[in-house]
Amino acid sequence: MYSRIAKQIVNAFPLVLLCIAGLGFVKPEWIVWFKGPWITYSLGLIMLGMGLSLEVDDFLRIFKQPKPILIGTTLQYSIMPLLGDSLGYWFGLPEAYSVGLILVACCPGGTASNVITFLAKANVPLSVTLTSVSTILGILFTPALVAYFIGSRLEIDRMGLVLTTFQVILLPVGLGLFLKSFFPKLTEKTKDVFPVLSVLLIAMIVASIIASGKETILGSDYRIFLAVVCLHVGGFGLGGIFAWALTRDAKIAQTISIEVGMQNSGLGAVLAKTHFIDPNTAIPSALSSLTHSLLGSLFATYFRREPKKPAIVN
Repeated sequence: MYSRIAKQIVNAFPLVLLCIAGLGFVKPEWIVWFKGPWITYSLGLIMLGMGLSLEVDDFLRIFKQPKPILIGTTLQYSIMPLLGDSLGYWFGLPEAYSVGLILVACCPGGTASNVITFLAKANVPLSVTLTSVSTILGILFTPALVAYFIGSRLEIDRMGLVLTTFQVILLPVGLGLFLKSFFPKLTEKTKDVFPVLSVLLIAMIVASIIASGKETILGSDYRIFLAVVCLHVGGFGLGGIFAWALTRDAKIAQTISIEVGMQNSGLGAVLAKTHFIDPNTAIPSALSSLTHSLLGSLFATYFRREPKKPAIVN
């Protein structure tokens, strides 16, 4: 009974996110307390849950099917950072928003992509593996890309970025993988808990940023909203197009499209709040999480449609 309810909550992720984020916007005083360490520890719990969902076999798939994983990871860390940097210039965004957009664009794939991939009836094992690989590589790639794209504008604490990324990704994911490998019976009992917890915590992180930045969001012009939408539409679209051209496999292309289009916006928010003075730097991460989840849901609805069979003419 509980398992079925948990699955329904996870499948309703976009709706849950929209409701809680909406509550943060309408009643910010109810959500604004969820900040600082709450956001950092919440992201750590989300990453722990991801680690608990993994097995060593997930990483062995890298050697069994290296091509789609190499393609997906390369597209993740090329398309999105380039789009994030370019859109900031094209839309003439203020520095805080431009930096925040680049920051979230340089993050690895988010765990929500696995939910959307499941809803889309695409390749879930590949999605999990791609998220895992991009997350682990994010320990090096995210700080390096952020330093490359933002370092020319602002003084960046490169070592601090690496350390924060290490703490909120590798440690909890590694702990989860360790527990899953050595205490499988114990972790089996948590398999329905952490997905629901992840959905609620992601929603709370987004709601918190929206609640604390409500006045800024209301005072923002349309450019930041358009830039965030273009970032994710571009990620979904270009990711799918390049993946299809390189693999000629519809399910793999759909999976890579989702992985490239959906970022770990929670990590972007933590990095923004930890390493940048201007609180507006975290706004693009909040808008990003809401946007990619809603767009991902629309793509999932489109992808999961069964192709119509041609009518038989007698």
